[in-house]
Amino acid sequence: MSRMPATMTGHAAVRPEDPCAEHARTLAALQERVKELDCLYAISRLAERQDLALEAVLDGVAGIVARAWQYPEITRVRVVVAGTCAASPGWRRPVARQTAPVVIQGKRVGRIAVGYLEPRPECDEGPFLAEERHLLDAVAEQVGRIVAARAAGERLRQLSRELIRAQEAERQRLARELHDNVAQDLSGLRLGLCALAEQLETRGEAALPEAAFRARELGAGLGRAVSALREAAHDLLPPDLAHLGLAETAVRLCEEYAARHQIVVECYADGMDGASQDFETSLNLYRMLQEALANACRHARAGKIVVRLLASYPHCILRISDDGQGFDPATRLPEALAAKRMGLWSLGERARLLGGRLRILSRPGQGTTLVAEVPWGEGRR
Repeated sequence: MSRMPATMTGHAAVRPEDPCAEHARTLAALQERVKELDCLYAISRLAERQDLALEAVLDGVAGIVARAWQYPEITRVRVVVAGTCAASPGWRRPVARQTAPVVIQGKRVGRIAVGYLEPRPECDEGPFLAEERHLLDAVAEQVGRIVAARAAGERLRQLSRELIRAQEAERQRLARELHDNVAQDLSGLRLGLCALAEQLETRGEAALPEAAFRARELGAGLGRAVSALREAAHDLLPPDLAHLGLAETAVRLCEEYAARHQIVVECYADGMDGASQDFETSLNLYRMLQEALANACRHARAGKIVVRLLASYPHCILRISDDGQGFDPATRLPEALAAKRMGLWSLGERARLLGGRLRILSRPGQGTTLVAEVPWGEGRR
């Protein structure tokens, strides 16, 4: 009995699939996967090029993506991210395209568009493969990470530059303070003591009444010089912080600002006595309070400031409210960064350094409230 040329299922004959055609399809699919992997790897290598500006990187991404699609000879790619636009050579309006959004921290900041300049047969998504949709989404996610990393790097470099400037400005301030005040006062005291000694040597007991009066004057001058040195040292590192804790040191700082600027500064602390305090957190919160008080006095024209410290396990909350002129945070913060005014920005950076966050609540004419919430005590571990 001869073999049938095809298998029988019921009354219909089913021919076995051509092995050559199956091999060709498998090979084509593998080639597409290789192109996808090459595309993502090439973009990763391009992102490492710190010598290239962001626009040049995005230009490179557009060219790499164009080569990864089914018909690279008619594929054009356009990338628009955060005001920067890049495209593969010969970009023009395509007859068919697919797009993917570029998202950074949940916010859409741009998109990538891939298009064909000529019609092609229908596939899974118009003329595009389902795998190409997955690749485009992966590329958009990768571009988002590249842009975010570049922005973070630039912000870090800007912070480093401002930190160096702030250090130099602080050194110059201390040098002027020590030279113009303390050093001159001490020089005057030295001359006064020399004159007093000479007076006693030449006039003997007759000079005692006058010498006693002069000695008291010199003692008062020496006391002022010591106070100036203590204030300079206090600005560098508050000595009360390690001994008295954050709450008591914050109260003293508020009292000093109230007396110096002739405004009302109220300070309340709750739950701080029994809380486990680490010095790094206490110091950064103290510096944040310093900066916030200085801003309220210098810029907000506040007449009253209310400071609240609350230990609520596992967080510590620092809240500073003033009745000043207020501002729009959405416009003020970018303007401050552009003008190299780092006060508010440094407050947020200190909160992030501690693993917390800072909220700025303000409106023009309605005052300002800063709320810093950071891990505290056992919550820091």
